[in-house]
Amino acid sequence: MKNKQTALVAKQYMVPFVLLTSLFFLWGFAHAILDVLNKHFQELLSITKAHSAFIQATMYLGYFVMALPAGMFITRFGYRKGVVLGLLLYGIGALLFIPGQHWMSFNFFLFSLFVIGCGLTFLETAANPYVTELGPKETAASRLNFAQSFNGLGCICAPLMVGLILFSKDEQIGSGNVALPYACMGVIVLLVAVVFSRVRLPEIKHEIEVDDEGHRIGLWKHKLFIFGLIALFAYEVSEISINSFFINYVVDQHWMNARHASLMLSFGGLSLFMVGRFVGSWLMRRVPAEKMLLGCATGTVVTTLVVILDMGWLSLVGLVFGYAFEAIMFPTIFALALKGLGNHTKRASSFLMMSPVGGVVGPLLMGYVADISSISVAFLVPLIGYVIVWLYARRMVIVSKQ
Repeated sequence: MKNKQTALVAKQYMVPFVLLTSLFFLWGFAHAILDVLNKHFQELLSITKAHSAFIQATMYLGYFVMALPAGMFITRFGYRKGVVLGLLLYGIGALLFIPGQHWMSFNFFLFSLFVIGCGLTFLETAANPYVTELGPKETAASRLNFAQSFNGLGCICAPLMVGLILFSKDEQIGSGNVALPYACMGVIVLLVAVVFSRVRLPEIKHEIEVDDEGHRIGLWKHKLFIFGLIALFAYEVSEISINSFFINYVVDQHWMNARHASLMLSFGGLSLFMVGRFVGSWLMRRVPAEKMLLGCATGTVVTTLVVILDMGWLSLVGLVFGYAFEAIMFPTIFALALKGLGNHTKRASSFLMMSPVGGVVGPLLMGYVADISSISVAFLVPLIGYVIVWLYARRMVIVSKQ
């Protein structure tokens, strides 16, 4: 058991922690809007599920393309400038939805999302590892989970607000203006960029890691980091796939319309997601992060199986409660993968931030399976990802006992 008195955040880092936590809300909002856009563009432009999956794929492709450049930029210029550049790209990409709405071009919307994805890569590459360093090492996973809880709050607000704008009560297709929420978001993000350009964030210096003979230890010598990278990719495949087709699943099962499904996503799944992170952060100050991850991975495997077995309303319950189990996965895997990497931390973070490319693979594959079979069978895609996370968690538990 962990020491209950261990501080979550070091006192001298409280202000940077609060400022960085606000960023988690902003990118949570940007991610969750995609889940509403997916269904909206299917209706507005009469495209297939597989085609609409390019919405997620294009934005998360930005992570894959920009992760290493972001890591190099942050290593050279520091965390604060990485955050500012990320916010600028995010804001510009959001404002590009205004001409996109005028031209009603799906490809231009995709380009806008790619720019946003590049911006989010800078933000997450800087903020995630930085938060793990703002306090005792033993509470790193708990600290990152707490900050990521506000990511969950952004995820709740996005489907709620944007779903009400894009899906009308009378089910009229294309009745909403997709540029409106993005324009508002773009202005807010650019204002936040101004704030971060004027504040100072202390840089964290890492010691150079050496072996017993004094030689530097390379990043790729850390096998648990490599396993963590694979597990994080698998998690992204699962999480983003489910988010992408949550509304489709609920609508296809004839339980409710798209408008009500977007509310279910906010008040059901994503609310539990946020609560799960707050509760997980609290529990991980008392329970080892590895054991928490193993328990939650078991929960996601079980709930996803319930969805695949198509057990009526019980499947809907499993779908929603799966969000509570998966809530702690990204920040916990991220923190565990960075553990003990020393001067490799920033570079390792940039590789870990390539993992959202799972958002390219997962939705495309899940959309394809749904088109040729059924949406329930397509949940085999996230199931495989959760099994990989379970295997990683089990390995970490074994290592922690050695």
